[in-house]
Amino acid sequence: MSPVMQSLRSVDRTHVDTLLERERASYAALHPRSRELFAEARETLLAGVPMSWMAIWSGGFPLYFDKAGGNRILDVDGHAYIDFCLGDTGSMTGHSPEPVMQAVRERIETKGGITAMLPTADAAAVGADLQRRFGLPLWQFTLSATDANRFVLRMCRQIQKRDKILVFSRCYHGSVDETVVIVGADGRPQSKPGNVGPAVDPTQTTRVVEFNDTETLRAALEPRDVACLLMEPAMTNIGIVPPEPGFLQTVEELCSQTDTLLIYDETHTFSGGWGGCVEAWGLKPDIVTIGKALGSGIPIGAYGLSAEVAERILADAESDLVDQGGIGGTLAGNALSMAAARATLEHVLTKENFAHMLALATRYREGVEQTLAEFEVPWTIVQVGARAEYRFTPTVPRNGSESAAAHDAGLDEFMHLYTLNRGILMTPFHNMALMCPATSEADVDRHTEVFRDAIVELYT
Repeated sequence: MSPVMQSLRSVDRTHVDTLLERERASYAALHPRSRELFAEARETLLAGVPMSWMAIWSGGFPLYFDKAGGNRILDVDGHAYIDFCLGDTGSMTGHSPEPVMQAVRERIETKGGITAMLPTADAAAVGADLQRRFGLPLWQFTLSATDANRFVLRMCRQIQKRDKILVFSRCYHGSVDETVVIVGADGRPQSKPGNVGPAVDPTQTTRVVEFNDTETLRAALEPRDVACLLMEPAMTNIGIVPPEPGFLQTVEELCSQTDTLLIYDETHTFSGGWGGCVEAWGLKPDIVTIGKALGSGIPIGAYGLSAEVAERILADAESDLVDQGGIGGTLAGNALSMAAARATLEHVLTKENFAHMLALATRYREGVEQTLAEFEVPWTIVQVGARAEYRFTPTVPRNGSESAAAHDAGLDEFMHLYTLNRGILMTPFHNMALMCPATSEADVDRHTEVFRDAIVELYT
């Protein structure tokens, strides 16, 4: 046990187990219809869910929802929830914001045509908006951030004539084959445990180093065989791991010195503000990828390119960008997605709404911090713009491996069930809370109240 941990209060594991059994029983009693629907779904759906991640749910079966609006969800048993999960960022706008619903209805009911593999005027308007936010001049669209990441990695390897990419250990960039790789306990790269049937061992395609480790990063880039570095400005899917002071500036300098293209994946860190962390922190990428929140829940992803990178891509006579070269997709850039994205950017994810969301996230973080300090609980919480996440560790992790080591399955399930059973929906994969334009101070204060009650039960 570390000296820091020894100086703070520890939790009785037997007590945690007792509380957890109580919360599991309460969850089962409160959600009989969800349990029935899950049992029925197991007859027709793999693992009983329409998409595998939906099986990651505390309590033994997933919560089924009936209706949603703003930052509220109503489940099939009639229980209402304050939603801090917001589709794990996919609904950072809130559920079904009216300006987007208006645009979607107009596209479907008035204009007709959801997809025609033809451009609409909305696409260029979205590109112009993203240009202003992220400072990159040229954009194209996909159906997900995974696709955006996959496409730009291929483009970077093509124009760089280098076969390696680089990522940070425990990163998350969607289901991109090359990124499912970690630094093992022995310090050597390895395929991430559980990687499903990789076509190629990712250690053959990818260099991987720890976040915030500038010297290892320098050594990994020094051979000049890395086409690009794909990274989030702050790691988010393994708990929030913030960059240490000066780290991102060093990253940019090293990439420049070694002619390595730098890609910032802002899919989650779009929470950082109107132009994501790129705009908020003054970052200088060659490429930006983004997805999820752009369409208020309608599938979309996007990638933005510097003028130099775009020119090199278009000038490469060896690459096939318009047919079967591995880039694109029939439904990408479809009329419905573009209408939703335009309305989202112009009317929902505005500077004014971001100011509201960031202030609420600060209030949320401060409420958690005050409770942790009051009861001398050895946890930490980190905020990136409109999102905040607590971790079961007394110090903020400086890399993905440290954050992964802080995982505590028992505490995690207890906190998720405790809050859920009291009307608060947190992200089921981790303890992330996200604010949307519809979130209120009262919603945040309700979380602070429930969180404090949970801590009192755990530590008294």
